[in-house]
Amino acid sequence: MDAEEWNRRYAAAALVWSAEPNRFAAAELDGLPPGRALDLASGEGRNALWLAGKGWQVTAIDYARVAVDKGRERAGQDGLDVDWVVGDVLAYQPPAEGFDLVLIAYLQLPPDQMAQVWALAARAVAPGGTLFAIGHDRANLTDGTGGPQDPDLLWTPEELTRTLVADGLTVDRAERVRREVTTDEGVRHAVDTLVRAHAPIPDLP
Repeated sequence: MDAEEWNRRYAAAALVWSAEPNRFAAAELDGLPPGRALDLASGEGRNALWLAGKGWQVTAIDYARVAVDKGRERAGQDGLDVDWVVGDVLAYQPPAEGFDLVLIAYLQLPPDQMAQVWALAARAVAPGGTLFAIGHDRANLTDGTGGPQDPDLLWTPEELTRTLVADGLTVDRAERVRREVTTDEGVRHAVDTLVRAHAPIPDLP
């Protein structure tokens, strides 16, 4: 969907996504010392707000203005400071090595566009910093529920590992994870790709 379609979707509900952070992101990132964080395609800001509440200096970017406005409103209500940006992640140019954490959650784009996102995300991670990504896995088509039905938009741990290594990161964890989803037919499970990587610290001369 384009930005206007997402704007209409966000305008049609109080919250399209949960107010709580993604549970995998919260579990993986809770112990990191706060620094500068970048939330790419942040939606209504649930992960950005959670990070800000943990003391991170967060920049959150999404091209759906309605979603960004919702995040900004919640931040004001909760007394949280987030740098909200309305913009397309494909055109965004974050500062090189500018963030201790880059977060990407459920950004499902065609392969050529995702390659651009992974490259800019890898460049944005400071030496020793973390990239965390969670998204719909291709196995979800046969073994899960929900999510995009176009296999070209879905991730796999193996493909994402190769991409991030080629972009200069060291992959620490790459696997498929399952999460419960409540449907009209009862509780089902979705299959996601989870990847955590870091930017190596250069050796001193």
